[in-house]
Amino acid sequence: MSLQTLDLEVTGMSCAACAARLEKVLNRQTGLEAVVNFASSRAVITRAEGAPDLSAIEKLVEKTGFGLAHSEVTLSIGGMSCAACSARVEKILNRLPGVTASVNLATEQALVRVINGAADEAVLMRAIEKAGFSAAPVQEQTPSRKNGSEQRRAVIDLAITALFCLPFLIGMIGMAVGRHDLVPLWLQGICASVVQIYSARHFYRSAWHALRTGSANMNVLVCLGTSIAYGFSVIVTVFDIDLPVYFEASAFVILLVSVGRLLEARARHRAAAGLEALLTLKPETANRVEEDRIIVCPVASLRSGDVFLLRPGEAVPVDGEVIDGETEINESMLTGEANPVLRRSGDTIYAGTLNTTGILRARATSLGADTALARIVALVSRAQGSKAPIQRLADRVSAVFVPTIIVIALLTFFIGWAVTGSMSWSLVSAISVLVIACPCSLGLATPTALMVGTGKAASVGILFRNAEALERACRLTVLAFDKTGTITLGEPCVHDILPSADMTAEALLTLAAALEVNSEHPLGRAIVAEAKARGLDRPMSFERFRAVPGKGIEAWLGEDRYLIGTNGYLVSEEVVGASEIVPESAATQAFVARNGSCLGVITLTDRIRPEAGAIMDWLHESNIRSVMLTGDSQVMAETIAKEVGIDQILASLRPEGKVAAIEALRGPGQVIGMTGDGINDAPALAAADISIAIGSGSAAALETADLVLMSADLRAIQDALSLSRATVRKIKQNLGFAFGYNLAAIPLAACGFLSPAIAGGAMALSSVSVVTNSLLLNRWRSQRMLTRSSRGI
Repeated sequence: MSLQTLDLEVTGMSCAACAARLEKVLNRQTGLEAVVNFASSRAVITRAEGAPDLSAIEKLVEKTGFGLAHSEVTLSIGGMSCAACSARVEKILNRLPGVTASVNLATEQALVRVINGAADEAVLMRAIEKAGFSAAPVQEQTPSRKNGSEQRRAVIDLAITALFCLPFLIGMIGMAVGRHDLVPLWLQGICASVVQIYSARHFYRSAWHALRTGSANMNVLVCLGTSIAYGFSVIVTVFDIDLPVYFEASAFVILLVSVGRLLEARARHRAAAGLEALLTLKPETANRVEEDRIIVCPVASLRSGDVFLLRPGEAVPVDGEVIDGETEINESMLTGEANPVLRRSGDTIYAGTLNTTGILRARATSLGADTALARIVALVSRAQGSKAPIQRLADRVSAVFVPTIIVIALLTFFIGWAVTGSMSWSLVSAISVLVIACPCSLGLATPTALMVGTGKAASVGILFRNAEALERACRLTVLAFDKTGTITLGEPCVHDILPSADMTAEALLTLAAALEVNSEHPLGRAIVAEAKARGLDRPMSFERFRAVPGKGIEAWLGEDRYLIGTNGYLVSEEVVGASEIVPESAATQAFVARNGSCLGVITLTDRIRPEAGAIMDWLHESNIRSVMLTGDSQVMAETIAKEVGIDQILASLRPEGKVAAIEALRGPGQVIGMTGDGINDAPALAAADISIAIGSGSAAALETADLVLMSADLRAIQDALSLSRATVRKIKQNLGFAFGYNLAAIPLAACGFLSPAIAGGAMALSSVSVVTNSLLLNRWRSQRMLTRSSRGI
């Protein structure tokens, strides 16, 4: 059964109860599995075949009282010649899920309304181009502009609310100096009515949708509390009853809650700044090379194979391959490494990275959603939209929170009235209970910390696939490493040259390089590179070659037969002295022979990463056991393990043997991690509790590994585990505060120690406090960066 995953932005949610309600409604549908995140306002929906389609999902969301966020894209269409053309383009676009389009032949533009997460510009343009037309974006709206416009509207509404609350503030000042008649009752009623009807309209709309679907959210509590205070005051005023009025309480609760919502929205926007920073890395234009001209064009108009020019100070528009030129590229957005890296002909450059010095010409290879940057953004967005297991308790509490608070408020009113005999005191206490309770802080505790943590991680080249991986990483007890390319650089180099009695080291190396000159094997390339570094030429020109897979090379020069390869290969070819030249060692050996006689041996070793020892020391300090899994010999494995300080060695393992080794490491309370390149070690990575792909931006690693470290520096592991611990610690602090706040505040309100206005302010600030605490994660610093700073790099 094929599955489709939709990552949709949901509007209209006001608290965790909203998210829980929508998630419950979606999961009731056959073939749908949904996770709704209040902090990121996203719903990740897995849809099976035969399940409700996107339009049905949108109607279901709207029926529940929410909406799916849409964005508008204006595309310039080329190639249309008549109304039939525009009708065709419109029909093609409208067939796409979640897309509504209107095409204007006169302006040659298409106005497309898309459900966020259903399709992007690249999808729209591919559909149009497939039909035989051309398409390019006219303009786009950045997240900052969108959030800015929404916040401007919120500020205007807040200013109106504050203006009509001003008479109540004047009245309070008058009461403090003994004047109780500064603001007449009729004026209080008018001001409170404007606030209750106009300023609270968003609360009532959300509360109505919630109640209509048989559930309740935080807006129900706010509307219930303020409506009771306002309605009671209206009755007292109209019928001239000798009881106090609470117009100021209802107005100030709405004002303070609105202030809290605005502060919370700004804080949440800052929490999501990590992802937005990634989105802004891609430049808007590119320098396309056409014949002898350089044309500045929108990045979206580039096609695979197009050649573009990159000048100093410019960001790379798309993934590409360097054709000519040489420069240093700052790839810190990908790897977290601050030092620029040299890129020349044949090298790959990535969208969003920054050219610092030279000029390059490059050929576009990956566009749109296929670029490394787009894949990273998608991975970070997916991680921010997922839920951590630690959030389950908060979700269960949020599901019953509002009904429980309503029951507590009713008990407060009736019991308080029975005990004190004062209906007014009991009513105020019940209202305070309603407005002080805050399910939002419970719902924001985990997601906001995840948003900041994953965004911070992405900024230093660390990518968590989901929240569960981030939480599990902090509980790691055993970390297994592949050897080649992980602990070592994966780049063999010549270690020693041991010629026979009638050969010199230079002559042996020259002969070996001539034999390996056309080899693609890493060992052969290392021998050729060593000869070149020593300035040795290769005058010998062999007549024919024959590669023997897994063994070596055979070549002929006249009547002379030459061999280079493993000891076993030369022994099998009956070469004299092949088994006597060197003893067993940790180095790889390449034997050279001529006409059945061994001329010598060249030993090669794989260089160990310089930071390997430091990361093993850190793992020991953190009580994490290190294990090396390798297919190399026991002798070679022991040599490397001793040098870097690895606790345990499992050598001579085939891929299936590494899987068995991972299973053997399991035990009670053990969380096993596996570090590899994300491709060759796929079976072992899949078997581990935490799979870590290091130094890999490949699509395979991004899709399969729980944790992708874009840098090949092993210290990125320390950064990843450190950030995981910091994020989980912040989540626990947030949950502790959220539960503690409600457990302490609700009894205080029930006992009459808090007025409704103070309760409303406390409720608003509780959510802000949780988000602000999550923002403190931005103070976390990468150990790699700190080390470089201390060295003055």
